[in-house]
Amino acid sequence: MGSLPPSLDLPSDPKHRQQQIDESTLLDLFKAQQNHLNYFFRHLDLSQALSFAHTLLNSSGTIFFSGVGKSGFVANKISQTLVSLGIRASFLHPVDALHGDIGALSSLDVLVLFSKSGNTDELLRLVPCARAKGARLVSVTSVQGNALASVCDMNVHLPLERELCPFDLAPVTSTAIQMVFGDTVAIALMGARNLTKEEYATNHPAGRIGKSLIFKVKDVMKKQNELPVCREGDLIMDQLVELTSKGCGCLLVIDPDYHLIGTFTDGDLRRTLKASGEAIFKLTVGEMCNRKPRTIGPDAMAVEAMKKMESPPSPVQFLPVINDQNVLIGIITLHGLVSAGL
Repeated sequence: MGSLPPSLDLPSDPKHRQQQIDESTLLDLFKAQQNHLNYFFRHLDLSQALSFAHTLLNSSGTIFFSGVGKSGFVANKISQTLVSLGIRASFLHPVDALHGDIGALSSLDVLVLFSKSGNTDELLRLVPCARAKGARLVSVTSVQGNALASVCDMNVHLPLERELCPFDLAPVTSTAIQMVFGDTVAIALMGARNLTKEEYATNHPAGRIGKSLIFKVKDVMKKQNELPVCREGDLIMDQLVELTSKGCGCLLVIDPDYHLIGTFTDGDLRRTLKASGEAIFKLTVGEMCNRKPRTIGPDAMAVEAMKKMESPPSPVQFLPVINDQNVLIGIITLHGLVSAGL
């Protein structure tokens, strides 16, 4: 085999070849970070946090968040948390703001500026422009007596013992406490606004959370011509096509008025064939069907149907869907639930 191209040469320095992280070192780092976070919790001024939460709660406009670098990523994430809770929020990049985006800001809005040092030039340049728009300005910083705090309407100090970085430079602890602070206040707003699970789900319709709280049985069930139905007097062998062609693994046995009588599954077919042999050609579905199947109503939550399928004494792959008069209106299958993302 030829030698690697110069750009792909492996490091020859023994220092590089011996790089490793042992369990003890990693555990010590986690413990150190935990101690730094505990310092934040012990020294946070709760009155400042409460005033900040009230400012956001009472805002009649949009809550804008801004920051630069890692603090900017945190600010963006917190704004998205609020949006997911149905609160009007957005991220305003400080550079883009000075090139037109500040046009979104109004006197009804709150602008929250995240900065560890409180001396970020881009944010300081943004302040007079945002003030001219009449927005309320809040700084969230970790260094006492900083420039940003002195020019904003409110400052929240996030106590920082030091960064976990051995040089006390890489912002790995300061950003952690920013995230903890912002998301905790977001949940406080969620409680104050009495957000329900159903309202939360409507903001997450494509995710599993939303589907489990929004989708009802009637939204995912098969109905009408998709149903594998037969009468109790039908011969089992005459219904094999119906049993296998609808993709449900069963027959739904009904009377002339579509009342559900029972179910007959492909498992029942195998057991009947084993026990009866050739006599199966003379047996009717009604003779061998389960007359006490598990059922569910159309307005039940789809996730409830899944739990019912999986409940003891043994799991099933489907549930007939009936109305209050025991009339068959559909069938919900485990495959259908999984396909729907539940």
